[in-house]
Amino acid sequence: MAPTSTPQTPFGRVLTAMVTPFAADGAIDLDGAQRLATHLVDAGNDGLVVNGTTGESPTTSDAEKSELVRVVLEAVGDRAHVIAGVGTNDTHHSAELARAAEKTGAHGLLVVTPYYNKPPQEGLYRHFTTVADTTGLPVMLYDIPGRSGVPISTDTLVRLAEHPRIVANKDAKGDLAAASWAIARSGLAWYSGDDMLNLPLLSVGAVGFVSVVGHLVTPELRALVDAYTAGDVQKAAEIHHRLLPVFTGVFRTQGVMTTKAALALQGLPAGGLRPPMVECSPEEIAQLKIDLAAGGVQL
Repeated sequence: MAPTSTPQTPFGRVLTAMVTPFAADGAIDLDGAQRLATHLVDAGNDGLVVNGTTGESPTTSDAEKSELVRVVLEAVGDRAHVIAGVGTNDTHHSAELARAAEKTGAHGLLVVTPYYNKPPQEGLYRHFTTVADTTGLPVMLYDIPGRSGVPISTDTLVRLAEHPRIVANKDAKGDLAAASWAIARSGLAWYSGDDMLNLPLLSVGAVGFVSVVGHLVTPELRALVDAYTAGDVQKAAEIHHRLLPVFTGVFRTQGVMTTKAALALQGLPAGGLRPPMVECSPEEIAQLKIDLAAGGVQL
């Protein structure tokens, strides 16, 4: 059974885009994934996104993706939304992954803009609606032109919002003006996909976050969004300012690298990375420790 949701917050307010722990031999650490998922939900996450970019989805197999969804659902599925990343740059493959995620029991789908092949807006529209037509699950779009090469235009977002199962957007576009117009015109539930812009996006109508730093500061993110929605903007801003070193530190290099390094420092499941990702250097880890300490993270 999926956790309770509302049309305004279909996946809750605070979600973490979960890393995929690996064992020493490079296989997925399924027990570690369950322990990490439980830890994140215990910390206050309403949901977890698995098989996203932070989960190293480009280097995990379809079978591994299904197995990861299965074990995370087994660990936390009655307490949190489990959202399966199914987006690729191949519409047919994305639809296959969507069907597999639904069969495994996922509560929703995250579908990223097709990357590398740079389709036009009509191609984006057909891609997203084809995947949404494939299952009965609610869909969160993922707009990240820095990785995909193509933004989802406001007009396309408005068209996509007409689909009964496309209910939300994860915004990593970094354009508050575009977000403002798209939120106003589309009615999609808007989730910040850029931790540094969590508070600014709330101010233009976002309902929550799909966070990477949620691995480390979920209680603070929860306090931030709770303060903002209660009308205490000053408190929300104070929390945002305290977290600035964390936002900066985790994204000095690729986020999955620093997140796994930080989790290892805390004794939580993480493991290594699959190529082409590489472990943080000693110098990068030293800087990460400084940044996290400045943001109040205990290591």
